[in-house]
Amino acid sequence: MILNSKIPEGPLEDKWKKYKSSVPLVSPANKRRIEIVVVGTGLAGASAAASLAEMGYRVKSFCFQDSPRRAHSIAAQGGINAAKNYQNDGDSVYRLFYDTIKGGDYRSREANVYRLAEVSSSIIDQCVAQGVPFAREYGGTLDNRSFGGVQVSRTFYARGQTGQQLLLGAYSALSRQIAKGNVRMYNRHEMVDIVKIDGKARGVIVRDLLTGEFKRHFGHAVVLATGGYGNVYYLSTNAMGSNVTAAWKAYKQGAAFSNPCFTQIHPTCIPVSGDYQSKLTLMSESLRNDGRIWVPKKKGDNRLPNEIPENERDYYLERRYPAFGNLVPRDVASRAAKERCDEGYGVGDTGLAVYLDFEDAIKRLGKDTVSARYGNLFAMYDKITGDDPYATPMRIFPAVHYTMGGLWVDYDLMTTVPGLYAIGECNFSDHGANRLGASALMQGLADGYFVLPYTIGKYLSDDIRTEPIDTAHESFELAEKNAKDRNKSLIQNNGSRSVESFHRDLGKIVWDHCGMSRNESDLKKAINDIRDLREEFWREVKVAGDDKTYNPELDKAGRVADFFELGELMMRDALERNESCGGHFREEYQTKEGEALRDDENYAFASTWEFKGLENPPVLHKEDLKFETVKPTQRSYK
Repeated sequence: MILNSKIPEGPLEDKWKKYKSSVPLVSPANKRRIEIVVVGTGLAGASAAASLAEMGYRVKSFCFQDSPRRAHSIAAQGGINAAKNYQNDGDSVYRLFYDTIKGGDYRSREANVYRLAEVSSSIIDQCVAQGVPFAREYGGTLDNRSFGGVQVSRTFYARGQTGQQLLLGAYSALSRQIAKGNVRMYNRHEMVDIVKIDGKARGVIVRDLLTGEFKRHFGHAVVLATGGYGNVYYLSTNAMGSNVTAAWKAYKQGAAFSNPCFTQIHPTCIPVSGDYQSKLTLMSESLRNDGRIWVPKKKGDNRLPNEIPENERDYYLERRYPAFGNLVPRDVASRAAKERCDEGYGVGDTGLAVYLDFEDAIKRLGKDTVSARYGNLFAMYDKITGDDPYATPMRIFPAVHYTMGGLWVDYDLMTTVPGLYAIGECNFSDHGANRLGASALMQGLADGYFVLPYTIGKYLSDDIRTEPIDTAHESFELAEKNAKDRNKSLIQNNGSRSVESFHRDLGKIVWDHCGMSRNESDLKKAINDIRDLREEFWREVKVAGDDKTYNPELDKAGRVADFFELGELMMRDALERNESCGGHFREEYQTKEGEALRDDENYAFASTWEFKGLENPPVLHKEDLKFETVKPTQRSYK
C-alpha cells in the first residue's frame, strides 16, 4: 500500500486556490448520468448530499435513523469556529490554522488544516442564508465566544443548540433536493458492506432495519459520512446508535485506517451516576467561558461547595495555566481533572468529579445574561441531576466524546480505495491528536459544502463513460451473501449472554487501558483481554428474535462485533506510538510537570493500518507529516 496524500504544490495559502482553478470538471450533462451513494445524514452527509444533488448528480442517501434530522450532529451544543474576526481581536485564517495545528499537538496535515480555515467563513455565510439563528450583538452583527485552546473569539453559536440548528439548515437543503427528485432518501437502512469491482468502490449493501431485507445499490462513487467510533468505550457522549460499522467494513475492504488511538476525552460532562448507566451527557465547552473549575484544597473535603470559602478552593487550571486558564484545550483540561481526582481532591459521592462554578459570572454579568447564554444547558443539567446550577456549582468529569482517528484520506478526501470517500468525523485528516472545541461542526460542513463537491469531480471526470453496473454482478452477490451469513451466525448462536453485557465489558477494557492514559503493559494485556472476550462473544452471545423483521438486538450485535475488532486495533496503535501527544497520553512519556512529551524525530507521522485478515496482524504504514509553515514546539498554555 502506497500512501499518496496528493497535496498540491506551491505555497500553503495558494494550494486550495490553485487546486480549484485547475481541477478537472464534469459537465452538467454528464452529472445527470452519474450516481453517488452518500451514507450518513449528519452535518457532513446531509450537506454533501444536498450540495452534490444541487450540482446535478443523482444521489442516494442512507441513514439508519427514522429521519435524517435524527443524526448525532443534532446533539452538538456549543458552537462552530470560523475566521471572520467580527470581534476585531486579531483573528485570521492563519491564526485559526495555527491554533488547530497546535491544538492537535502537531499531528495533523498542514494543507488540509489550512484549507479548513480558508473555507470556514463561507460556512457561516451559507448557514445564515439557510436561516440558522446564530446569536447576534445588539447592532445585528453575529456574536462570538471563545473555546478552549485559543485566545480569540471565533465561535459562532445558537445558544446551546448549535448542532441542532446547523443540522436543520442542512436538512432543509437536503429536503429540497429530495422533493425535486435529485436525492433518493433511504431511512432506516444501515450499510453493511462496501462493494468493490475492479478495485473501485461501486456500491453498497444495505439492510432495511424494519424488514430485515438486504438491498444492493450501485454508485459511481461512495461517500461515507458516518461519524466516529467513541461508543467502543460503551459509555460516551455519543448517541447510543453511533457505531463504526460502515468505516470498519471499508477498512476490511482495503481502506486504510489512521490513528485509531487518537480519541478525545471531553472535560465537561456529567459524571457517571450508576453501574447500569448506558450513556453520558455532555455539558458544552462554552460553559468554560464564564464558569470556573475548582476543587477543595483539602483532600476528602465533603462540605457543600457553598460552604467552602474562597481561600480554601483550588482553581487548578487558572493556577497551572495562567495564560489560558479554564480555556485550555480539552486533553489538557481532562488530564488535569483526572490528576486532581486521582490525588484525592475529587468531589461528589464517587470522588470522580470537579466543580464548574458560575457564582462569579452571575455576580459580574447578572443572572439574566448568564441565562440568555446558557439557560437551556442549565435546565438540562438540573433535569438530569436535580441540582440548580444558578445556586450551586455543576459537578463535571471527563468522558469520551470524539475520535480524531478514522479512515485515511488524501487531499481529495478519498480513501485508499478508489472511488470511496470519507468526510467529517469518519476521516482522520484535520484534527491531529486533539480536536479544538467547535471545530467538529466546522469540518463536517466544510467537507460537505465546500471541499467534496470540488474534489469528487476530479475522480468522476475519468468515470463518465462507466455505465451503471447491474447489481446482479457477482461482487454484489458475494457481499450480500457474506452479510447474510454473519447475521445468521449471530441469530443461530445458542449463547447465554446479552449483547449489552459484552459491550459493557469491552468498554471497560478500552477505557481502563486506552482512555485518558495508557502504558505498555496495560496495552499488551488489553490486546489479549479483547481477543479472549471476542472469542467468548462469538461463543456465548444470545440474540433473540430473527433476521426477517425489526430486530434492534441483531443490529446492536453486528455493531459490537465490529467494536471488538476496532478495540484491538486501537491498542496496537497506542502501543506502537512511543510518545505522548494530545489525547494519546503514554505514561512513560511525559514532562516533569506531567504534560504530554512528543517525539517529533520518530513519531511525526500518521499511523495508518492495512487490514490483513482477522488472524493476521495489520500492517503499519506511515504518512510522514511535513511542516513547511509551522515549526512544531512543545505545547504550552501557561
